[in-house]
Amino acid sequence: MTTASPSVFLLMVNGQVESAQFPEYDDLYCKYCFVYGQDWAPTAGLEEGISQITSKSQDVRQALVWNFPIDVTFKSTNPYGWPQIVLSVYGPDVFGNDVVRGYGAVHVPFSPGRHKRTIPMFVPESTSKLQKFTSWFMGRRPEYTDPKVVAQGEGREAPRAVFSVHGLTPPRPLASVRIKAT
Repeated sequence: MTTASPSVFLLMVNGQVESAQFPEYDDLYCKYCFVYGQDWAPTAGLEEGISQITSKSQDVRQALVWNFPIDVTFKSTNPYGWPQIVLSVYGPDVFGNDVVRGYGAVHVPFSPGRHKRTIPMFVPESTSKLQKFTSWFMGRRPEYTDPKVVAQGEGREAPRAVFSVHGLTPPRPLASVRIKAT
């Protein structure tokens, strides 16, 4: 008697990190990585990457355009732990140090076809005025040692994050990044 091997399915992710809106910053680059469950495994392509540094466009939008390609294939036996893409955006501070300008994550679309996703970005914030001053003075802003925690529920313990809020409107992220799947 033979044992039936579990059937697998493939998920192909093909697209690009298109552009970003960071009104207060220029000369930024982004890193991406994927977070996925235990039953998932990459079979082809790159599961992480880093883009070039880009400057704001000269038009009214002042978009930061990367057109950074993503091409990876995963296999799994079940949909639990569906892959998420995590983006981290970095750029220089006033001292010229690379600091994080935003973190964000979004699930890979569940249905086949062309999709556009806009990822709201946030940055962690120091919890006390002394920590804020020390991090500013030392040129080291708070950041995650592993950006993958952005897509996971464990280990985040409700970090404080900076969002801009105007009056009584809902919180609006500091910036956003647009991803286009082809």
